[in-house]
Amino acid sequence: MTTNPTKAQEQILDVLEKHVSLYVLSPDPSLILVLFTVGELYDLDAASLQLKVIRYLEKQTQSLCCCLLLVSEDNQQLSCQVVGHKVLKTEISFPLTFGQFGQAVEKRQSISLQDVTEEEHKQLNSTLGFEVLSMLCVPVECRATSKVVALACAFNKIDADRHTEADEHTVQHCFRYTSSVLTSTLAFQKEQRLKFECQALLQVATNLFTHLDDVSVLLKEIIAEARSLTSAEICSVFLLDVVSHELVAKVFDGGVVIDDELRIPADQGIAGHVATTGEILNITDAYSHPLFYRAVDDSTGFKTRNILCFPIKDGHGEVIGVAELVNKTNGPWFTRLDENLATAFSIYCGISIAHSLLYKRVAEAQFRSQLANEMMKYHMMVSDEEVTRLLTVGIQCVGEIHPSFSSFTYTPRSLADDSTPSAVISMFEDMGFINTYKINMNTLARFCLMVKRGYRDPPYHNWMHAFSVSHFCYLLCRNLELSKYLDDMELLALFVSCMCHDLDHRGTNNSFQVTSKSVLAGLYSSEGSVLERHHFAQAIAILNTQGCNIFEKFSRKDYQRILDLMRDIILATDLAHHLRILKDLQNMADVGYNTKDPQHHNLLLSLIMTSCDLSDQTKDWKTTWKIAGLIYKEFFSQGDLEKAMGNRPSEMMDREKAYIPELQTGFMEQIAMPIYKLLKDLFPRSAELYDSVTSNREQWGRVSHKLDVKGLPDNISLDYLDAEFEQLQNGQTKDNDTNTSFS
Repeated sequence: MTTNPTKAQEQILDVLEKHVSLYVLSPDPSLILVLFTVGELYDLDAASLQLKVIRYLEKQTQSLCCCLLLVSEDNQQLSCQVVGHKVLKTEISFPLTFGQFGQAVEKRQSISLQDVTEEEHKQLNSTLGFEVLSMLCVPVECRATSKVVALACAFNKIDADRHTEADEHTVQHCFRYTSSVLTSTLAFQKEQRLKFECQALLQVATNLFTHLDDVSVLLKEIIAEARSLTSAEICSVFLLDVVSHELVAKVFDGGVVIDDELRIPADQGIAGHVATTGEILNITDAYSHPLFYRAVDDSTGFKTRNILCFPIKDGHGEVIGVAELVNKTNGPWFTRLDENLATAFSIYCGISIAHSLLYKRVAEAQFRSQLANEMMKYHMMVSDEEVTRLLTVGIQCVGEIHPSFSSFTYTPRSLADDSTPSAVISMFEDMGFINTYKINMNTLARFCLMVKRGYRDPPYHNWMHAFSVSHFCYLLCRNLELSKYLDDMELLALFVSCMCHDLDHRGTNNSFQVTSKSVLAGLYSSEGSVLERHHFAQAIAILNTQGCNIFEKFSRKDYQRILDLMRDIILATDLAHHLRILKDLQNMADVGYNTKDPQHHNLLLSLIMTSCDLSDQTKDWKTTWKIAGLIYKEFFSQGDLEKAMGNRPSEMMDREKAYIPELQTGFMEQIAMPIYKLLKDLFPRSAELYDSVTSNREQWGRVSHKLDVKGLPDNISLDYLDAEFEQLQNGQTKDNDTNTSFS
């Protein structure tokens, strides 16, 4: 009887005709419509589709039971998801080497029960769960790829001893029209499974990256996720100890953390082989593999059936560990899919472990740094007795320190070192900072002493330099009436920045920090102005020290503002920064300073800070001469270090090549004079500073004609400058052709 197709079934037939040449292959397509009466052939679920096909086969071949043995993509195994009318909870799998079934796939030939051996027959009974009396097994080819994708099996012919050729033809005829649909459905289901696995891997990544702070917890998470993804019975993770060349495991299956680490050579056994080769190893039969060590199973009673061992690599592709999965729980062994999952999973493992180890090193470095800071603060800490002693003197009037203390002609370096903290407090008072900002006197005294102690003792960049710079800032504030141009907080930030601008200076410049790859360069080289950023960081560290925060009564907003001001002002001491803004400074001087322009405020603060930093050049000739000796002593020390490192120092750092008078003349002309010329243009009352710098430049020019000393031999001090200075002075008084005085 011919069944009339419904409209939906007709659409299906149209599709089948297009893809599998229905009319060519079957003169009577109505036979296949019996299959469609069960329901739509198209089904997004492979198990449901198999049930429909199996019911059709059972009816058409008059068989008690049918099933489809699906061929894996890598042709390693056959799997069965549906037997008869039952969808199995766990797939039945066996290797393609399983007797005649593998031959049926390879040779694309049908087989019957008479073709299998007695052993295969018994195994088949055991697998299916019933006595197989007759069997027909037909290869199913995908017409798109011409590959065998399944074996269609019919068992126990009803009312007959064996299946007939007509049954074989029926099966072949069925799959001529359904193999493409079956293959597409299986492919769709695989795609869905891969999508699910990708989502699972993303969740794995989320889980792993939440445990970076503890390697042991992270490894426990890796073990749990690896077991879940691959359905493994046991999992172990080993980390590679590069120093000892060993694989180290501390966390085992179930998250057990042992006190004593398990260490094995990194080139022995299965894990060692994977660590050495960096390649995944999938072992279907552990006992037959030459690398497997069976004695452990013999001693514990555990039976290892199969193993999937894969490497864990860092971002550079280097092996940092190995994960070993044992015994597939829902199949005879780990599949190619498990290998792919393990490969993808290992990427997340590698990244998370590498970051966890890095996190640990960073944390340890932070602890070491904290300990070092605690030790430094302990040795820098100012005692209560020192604070009391400083405050006992009281706040001196600046005129009592020296009658010319507020004059540009005063040389702050003439003040005794022990008196400088008291002088700083006097300047704080004279500028009105103590009353305006309600600064606690004990806090101010402790802060001043801490800043003084924060300086090292290189020849030039020491506390006396910072004090001189701070004093010059005071002079500018007083003599140029800077309060008309800058607000109170800007002036306070400027003065405190002058005190702190060279904190912890090491007597070497920024270029040396970068070239020598110093710790400071490691911290700040990416931002530029390495030393200046370090000086600011040290200033913050002192402010954060108990009893030293002179800004403690500031509002949150004001506190943030003054720190921002200090940062920008201290960074402005980098001459490279000054050269970058030189054009803007000149433009400001040309148009005139605008108190309402924030950019003008920033430019003026930078200019004043730079002029304070170079203020030694505005003093009398003898002071300028002495300061040059200190500067070049520091320069030559750096040059010696650079030579010891195998580098060639610049001329001004090389004691064997530097001609100090010529270098100083160039510095005065190119840097110092333009700075004080800008200051003079903005503040005519500062003209004497420019005149003094110009006079000193002329003196260096005269010296360059009379002092014929180029370079300086190793291990000889700069005391020779004093002798040459005296010689030049004496010669000057005898030279009737010159009106220049060196005094």
